[in-house]
Amino acid sequence: MSDWTDGYLTDVEYSHAYNKELNPLVARLALLAAGLSPPRFGTACELGFGQGLSINLHAATSTTEWWGTDFNPAQVGYAREIGAASGVDVKLLDEAFADFVHRPDLPDFDFIGMHGIWSWISPENQALLTDFIRRKLKVRGILYIGYNVVPGWASFAPIRHLMAEHAALSGAAGGGKLNVLKGTLEFVEKFLATNPAFRRHNPLVVDRFDGIKGKDPNYLVHEFLNGHWRPTYFTTMVEALGPARVSFACSASYFEHFDPLNITAEQWGLLQSVPDGPFRQSLRDFMINQQFRRDYWAKGAGRLTHLQQAEALAAERLVLVSHRPKVELKIKAPLGEIALHALVYDPILDLFADHQPKAIGEIARGMQPRNVNFKQVIEAVMVLAGAGHLASAHDDATSDQVRPAAKRLNDGFLERARSAGDANFLASPVTGGGIAATRLVQNFLLGHRKGRKTPGELSEFVWQMLDAQGQKLIREGQTLETREGSLAVLMPQATGFLDEQLPILKALQIE
Repeated sequence: MSDWTDGYLTDVEYSHAYNKELNPLVARLALLAAGLSPPRFGTACELGFGQGLSINLHAATSTTEWWGTDFNPAQVGYAREIGAASGVDVKLLDEAFADFVHRPDLPDFDFIGMHGIWSWISPENQALLTDFIRRKLKVRGILYIGYNVVPGWASFAPIRHLMAEHAALSGAAGGGKLNVLKGTLEFVEKFLATNPAFRRHNPLVVDRFDGIKGKDPNYLVHEFLNGHWRPTYFTTMVEALGPARVSFACSASYFEHFDPLNITAEQWGLLQSVPDGPFRQSLRDFMINQQFRRDYWAKGAGRLTHLQQAEALAAERLVLVSHRPKVELKIKAPLGEIALHALVYDPILDLFADHQPKAIGEIARGMQPRNVNFKQVIEAVMVLAGAGHLASAHDDATSDQVRPAAKRLNDGFLERARSAGDANFLASPVTGGGIAATRLVQNFLLGHRKGRKTPGELSEFVWQMLDAQGQKLIREGQTLETREGSLAVLMPQATGFLDEQLPILKALQIE
């Protein structure tokens, strides 16, 4: 192979993303809801870990042994740098898949995950990973893949092809991928403005293009200018993974477990008229115009009896990670914005309002006087978790065990946030994963640790830190040049931090 990148972009780093679907606790709840027995997640592997936020957060907040590889050296260097703070021996390698999958020191894995990478690699690398899964995923092991799907990308695929062709032509003249992206976006915008027949026959393309323009440029380069970009049908994915001896287990997106959130009654009736299996999943993708699937696959899934499933779900613990008064009882689903039943969701949220982990069985008992049955409770907590308000939680013994490593990792994040805003997450030993926290929140938390307890003290602390580095706050596109103007913006945010965010961070054992 003459090009070590094999068509994958390495001169622009990927965005600093965190993918909760790679959290074994998230996988466990999804599998139990589908009536499947999850494995004990003793060993795990992330393929193509990008900047390494997910793998480092999961390694520091669980007892799982994590391995991973990403062949962009800059990204691996960053991942190792942030991960070193935790003191956890997470194996972060910078090897191409062809080398990594044949390492003799690799253990067999209970969990293998890859987010997005499948859609951006060559067929040869896909075959390598399929064989790797066949050899290294344990029986009863779980595979996670997030990948682009054809129905949702069908009309936009020609525009992506146009973008890639224009970028290849522009790139020959040099200028760097980000400049090439800028020129390509401008060119496509001009092209669509000419009202070509393609636009007239695909009227939603303009809205779709307008929707991507404001996204992270690093993400756009990797998504649209990569050498390989292959959205696939679900049935094609089943065929591709067949040699690995895995079968579809369930969606990693909790909303996908409940058809009324996704399809109409008429569509549901048609769906039920075809046998359960790959074709039904593919048909469902067309019904909702699926763009990206997040799927768990199992090697020999263990089926639970109804009693086993009910008992296992009752023992699962969740915790409220949103500020209770600001939780809106509505969600965005494929059918549009859906209002949640206040008589069910409000009392469930109230039971979680102290931000302490609660078992689903405990919540179900609390809802019995309201004539809300166990099935309704399961649906409600999964919908709230899918919306990001609830998160799965460790048992207390595991949280205690991983707390020191999580604290060390958070210390590293807070130190980094003094001068940079690239790692906008913190590690929770309660949830076994990452909790979103902007640079400003991290700086407020750092100030609070240093004894600044009032909104005024926190605001002054952050302003002095930024001012010492020559950094300015920006509000509505305007740079704030004065101390007074900066403090006026910081004060209400510091108040919100103390009143709303800090109690949650404390409950999640982040502070």
